[in-house]
Amino acid sequence: MGQVHLFLFLVAAQRAAELVWSWRNERRLRARGAVEHGRRHYPAFVALHAGLLVALWLSAPIERPLVLGWFAFWLLLQPARLWVIASLGERWTTRVLVLPGAPLVARGPYRWLRHPNYLIVALEVPAIALACDEPGLALAFGLANLALLALRVRVEDRALGRRRE
Repeated sequence: MGQVHLFLFLVAAQRAAELVWSWRNERRLRARGAVEHGRRHYPAFVALHAGLLVALWLSAPIERPLVLGWFAFWLLLQPARLWVIASLGERWTTRVLVLPGAPLVARGPYRWLRHPNYLIVALEVPAIALACDEPGLALAFGLANLALLALRVRVEDRALGRRRE
């Protein structure tokens, strides 16, 4: 297994662990009365993120080395990702689940940004592809991800009762 494939395995393992964490939180939130919003666009996110990893796996020759600058950038995003997850605690999921009556999270990066998780993901998707030396896939999946994130932000803001100023 080459560097690129090892990296993709690492990203896939990270995403799988996050899905397990998300499912755990989803069950708890639903048991407390949380309501899901944007259910119809969720499969598109799953397909996009899985599709990125599959496309990169298939396009990268075994001997291709990682582009270290982009790999380092991706690594630098990981503490921010963990900060977001820790700040949301049991309310972090990969779905838009809103707990009625619960106040908005205003700690961690949420003190300054409405959607820090989506900013990180918007940076991660192209960074993963660029670390694999696939600029075409970085552009294609990066733009598709931005389009989905724009929809997700609108759905989440509406679900949380927020209006754009």
